[in-house]
Amino acid sequence: MRTVVVTGVSSGIGLETARHALRQGAWVFGSVRTGDDAVRVERELGERFTPLVFDVRDELAINAEADRLRRILDGQTLSGLVNNAGVAIPGPMLAQPIEEIREVLDTNLLGTILVTRAFAPLLGADPAMRGPPGRIVTISSIAGLLGQPFLSGYVASKHGLEGVCDTLRRELQVFGIGVVVIGPAPVKTPIWDKAERFKGRYADTAWGEAFDRGVTTLVANGRHSLTPESIAELVWHALTVKQPRPRYSPAKHPFVEQALARILPRRLLDRIFGRFLGLRRQRASS
Repeated sequence: MRTVVVTGVSSGIGLETARHALRQGAWVFGSVRTGDDAVRVERELGERFTPLVFDVRDELAINAEADRLRRILDGQTLSGLVNNAGVAIPGPMLAQPIEEIREVLDTNLLGTILVTRAFAPLLGADPAMRGPPGRIVTISSIAGLLGQPFLSGYVASKHGLEGVCDTLRRELQVFGIGVVVIGPAPVKTPIWDKAERFKGRYADTAWGEAFDRGVTTLVANGRHSLTPESIAELVWHALTVKQPRPRYSPAKHPFVEQALARILPRRLLDRIFGRFLGLRRQRASS
C-alpha cells in the first residue's frame, strides 16, 4: 500500500488529491489546521485517511506530526509528499499591508520548506528507513513563471517554489528521491473566491479601478477553469509514473494560458496587462 502525505486537505486541490489517492488504494495522511477540520475530513474520506493537525508555518507542530508518522510507518519509507497548502491575498504591493505579504510568503514558500525538511527523512533521506525512496510533488502555479499584477506575494512565493524545487531535485538525487512541480493555470478552488471580498479596498489609491477589475478577472477565471479533480489525477500520475517530468503545466486552454505568456516579450506583456486592467499613467493636475 502506498502511503502519501498531502498538505492542505480541508478543501480544493488538497481534498481532491486525498480522495483520488484513496480511490487508488493509498493510505493518505492529510494536514489540516484545526481539530474540527480533522474530524470533518476524516468523516468524509474514511478509514484509510489519517489527519495530521498543523499549520505549515508552525515548525514545532509539523515536526511533532512527522515524528508521529514515523512511528506509524514503523521503519517503512513514505511513498509520497504532496506540498499543496497555500493562500493568496491580492493587493498592490506598495499599498498592501506587509503582514499580508508576509503571511503568503510564510505559508506558500517557507511553509513548503518546513514541511519538506520534516518529511524528507521518511521519504528515504534517512538511510534507516526501509523500502524504495519516495517522491515529492509540489503545487506551484502559472504565477511561478508569470508576474500577474496585484499578486506580488503570491507570485513571489510561487517563483520561489520553482527555484527551491529545482535545487531540491538536484540535491535529493543522492537519496533517489524525485521532485516534481505542477504549475497549473487557474483552478476552480475556494482560494480565488475569497479574493472577491477585497474589491473596493484600494479605491482611494492609484490602483483602485484596476485592482477591482483584476480581482473580478481572478474570480471569473477561477470559476471557469481547471477542476481540482483534474489536478488530483495529474498529482497521482506524477507520484506513480516511472519517469515523471520535472514540471507539468496543465491548463484548460494550454496555448493561451501557458505557452503564449512564456513566449511573448515582457514589454509586450506589460502593455497587455496595462491595457486590460487600465493601468495607465496618471497625470498630475495643474
